[in-house]
Amino acid sequence: MTLASLKSNLAACTICADRFAATHTAHSPRPVVWFDAGARILIAGQAPGARVHDSGKPFTDPSGDRLRAWMGVDENLFYDRTRMAIVPMAFCFPGYDAKGSDLPPPPICAKTWRAPIAEALADVRLTLLVGGYAQKWHLGGKASVTDTVKDWRTHAPAIFPLPHPSWRNTAWMKRHPWFEADTLPALKSAVKDALK
Repeated sequence: MTLASLKSNLAACTICADRFAATHTAHSPRPVVWFDAGARILIAGQAPGARVHDSGKPFTDPSGDRLRAWMGVDENLFYDRTRMAIVPMAFCFPGYDAKGSDLPPPPICAKTWRAPIAEALADVRLTLLVGGYAQKWHLGGKASVTDTVKDWRTHAPAIFPLPHPSWRNTAWMKRHPWFEADTLPALKSAVKDALK
């Protein structure tokens, strides 16, 4: 399968249509496809949120601002698909439950799409695992996000496990000052090296 046909098939994917229709948000699939040949950095996140579902562009929210700051890149570089591949564990907004909480990424998405995308992105030098779903998929095991991120040196410089950059994790960052002091400078250096 060519990269163009892979992206086209992914953009047209509706395997979760019934699942999404049954959520509290009762929305239709809208895969957010953001990668191209030549990408050197793979950002593996969780799934698009409601804002990204509306915009069709990943990380168009405060968590994107924080992630770009962590990486030391501007928006132009971050959204250059030939340099950054944004490949979450699910490509569509999973929806909200009745309490307004995010639903998890449907596992069928990763099972269907990750292998062919990984094969197509042969130039990736650095993978960022943003949050627990991506960390468990790529690294296996049952370690907590905190323990996995704290153990970042085991995986660096090719892989960096990161907490989700959501505002909800501001307290987490305050409780774990080593993340800003040690992990982020190493991450910024790895990003620069990967893009050389």
